[in-house]
Amino acid sequence: MDIIISNSCSEPIYRQISQQIKKQILSGSLKDEEMLPSIRLLAKELQVSVITTKKAYEELENEGVVVSVHGKGFFVSSNNSEIIKEKKKQMIEDRLSQAIDECKLLGIQVDEIIEMIKLLYDE
Repeated sequence: MDIIISNSCSEPIYRQISQQIKKQILSGSLKDEEMLPSIRLLAKELQVSVITTKKAYEELENEGVVVSVHGKGFFVSSNNSEIIKEKKKQMIEDRLSQAIDECKLLGIQVDEIIEMIKLLYDE
């Protein structure tokens, strides 16, 4: 699992970890029911506290993205397909919103934006 921790980032380390794991789930890099590294192993790999990785996993579990199986570890939730679909839609909306803001700054009209989207979609 590829996770990069930035000490210059304003986000707490546990949140950086949970967000990157969530992105890997959303992108399909981590599959339904796939086992995550143990809390201790991930802490060792990232050179952070076990408490930090535990907090990241707990945050993901509270969001329903992962599940904890007592004595076995944490797994990507198999019940999150709708959650994932909704989060992907939200990510797309955010990207489109940024693109629309840039189009407005450049004076590009709605019909031109729609035409661009249609062309890109059909490729």
